[in-house]
Amino acid sequence: MHQNNLLPQNDLLQQVSHKTEEHEFYNPLPEGYQKGKTKYVVVCGTVMSGLGKGIFAASLAKLLQLKGLKVTCMKFDGYLNQDAGTLNPYRHGEVFVLDDGTESDMDLGTYERFLGISLTKHNYLTGGKIFSQILNHERQGNYLGRDVQFIPHVTGEIKRFVRTLAVNSGADIVFIEVGGTVGDIENNYFIEAMRELQYEEGRENLCHVALTYVLEPGFLGEQKSKAAQLGLRTLMAMGIQPDIIACRADREVVAKVREKISQSANVPFERVVSVHDCESIYLIPSLLEKAQLDLQTISHLRLQERIQENPIAREQWSTYVQKTLSIKEEKEKENEITVGMLGKYTALRDSYASIIKALEHAGTHLGVRVQQKWIDTTELSTERVAEELNDVQGIIVPGAFGSRGAEGKIQSIRYARENNVPFLGLCYGFQMAVIEYARNVCGLQEANTTEIEVSCTHPVIDILPEQKGIVTLGGNMRLGGHDVEIKSGSIAAELYGNISARERFRHRWECNPAYIQQLEANGLFFSGKAPGREIMQILELPREKHAYFVATQAHPEFTSQPLKPNPLYLGFVEACVKRLREEEKER
Repeated sequence: MHQNNLLPQNDLLQQVSHKTEEHEFYNPLPEGYQKGKTKYVVVCGTVMSGLGKGIFAASLAKLLQLKGLKVTCMKFDGYLNQDAGTLNPYRHGEVFVLDDGTESDMDLGTYERFLGISLTKHNYLTGGKIFSQILNHERQGNYLGRDVQFIPHVTGEIKRFVRTLAVNSGADIVFIEVGGTVGDIENNYFIEAMRELQYEEGRENLCHVALTYVLEPGFLGEQKSKAAQLGLRTLMAMGIQPDIIACRADREVVAKVREKISQSANVPFERVVSVHDCESIYLIPSLLEKAQLDLQTISHLRLQERIQENPIAREQWSTYVQKTLSIKEEKEKENEITVGMLGKYTALRDSYASIIKALEHAGTHLGVRVQQKWIDTTELSTERVAEELNDVQGIIVPGAFGSRGAEGKIQSIRYARENNVPFLGLCYGFQMAVIEYARNVCGLQEANTTEIEVSCTHPVIDILPEQKGIVTLGGNMRLGGHDVEIKSGSIAAELYGNISARERFRHRWECNPAYIQQLEANGLFFSGKAPGREIMQILELPREKHAYFVATQAHPEFTSQPLKPNPLYLGFVEACVKRLREEEKER
């Protein structure tokens, strides 16, 4: 009797959503939305954060993409920041920039790399963003005099956001990652919205996946499931019955532990799977495929008729994964290069997640393993630079803001330039390279950036004209994808195979146009610029002067993908390999 009453009530939701009479439903539907056309997979976490919900979601989405389904992913973050732009990397990891300029969580980078798609602001929602929208709607009178509440208005706007992505993307499946951990106050309303979404869409149109953590205390020497069971009970107490449970652990979760979790959470044993640590995150899809999670998801969502296998895409992906694995398993040092990573967030590797992945993409393409040597430039003295960089085949100076560690970076760039060590500068690294060249080649000893020294004698790096007068943080930088006009005959043109490219940016300061002529007269070559503007975006030294000295105001790591390494990274790793071969000959 209860089952039969649900169907007309769900139909009623769509009818009353456009009426003005008093009722308890608030269910705004975007134009063109059709129930059942798009299916949903919701991924939540229990026990602890940092389980890899984004990697899991991207991996399962990849499997379904290889079966010919159109997929997209979105992320909910509960914090009250409107986006990730003002978050310290030590607290939140890398800020990933989308092509439309959205500063997002690093998981969106994982989605783009796995799926080979470009995401937008419609794929990312924070608590601050949704509350800002709701308060704007309230001020405009859009809630028709109602007292605005978490239920139904906050949850209703979240569902509107989800369904709008479904319509705009035309996806067969939208994967929704709920950030944080079940039980966090800041994600309760997101979880409630997902409960309501299943209630309205029907169980066959939404699949709930719970990631949990199976503990294995060293002093016990065995896996324990109680924490996982309690976390799942908390989720169930919020009205969500998991359809699939993914058990994270250091090693494969044994059958008896999965049986306990299965029984405790009312989930069939075959849908409680081990997602243990692997050599590479790109092995996770095959791990899930072995557990038949792709087939389980397709069956639950009744998507069998939409399957169209893509053997070419599957072969390309499989080849990349196998090559990655073989490189990681290779023990010989002759196929391993070491790259010096010079930054100030080196204590947290997640701060440079996309750079690490871009190096891996390029290394896999060239058949070499890329190791990183993490060097904190905050305390790096001039005397120690040679010692720290003596055993690396190349250096990267990544993006940053502020003065901390700047002088150490400048001295390291000088060492790389004078000793023919391959160098790749990224955003702030581009700016530091300009300062180094101005000081030590052009003779402008007091050259600096106005970000560090406002009234410096030679401001070779100055704030962008459109940024002057802006005092607030967040959303006021040159952000997102921009075209780059590349000079023919340059290293950049050779690497891109074109005289134009598109990269993603995140900066307020630029090379001061007043110093461009002097810098170029002394041998620095600006090979890329903004079309129609004197905003320098790529600099380089000719090959006859240096093995590889290239810097860009962009963040090319954001556009690198497993099957399509970014050209600037590819050129850099290739130069590092060449240096390694030269070192081997000298030995």
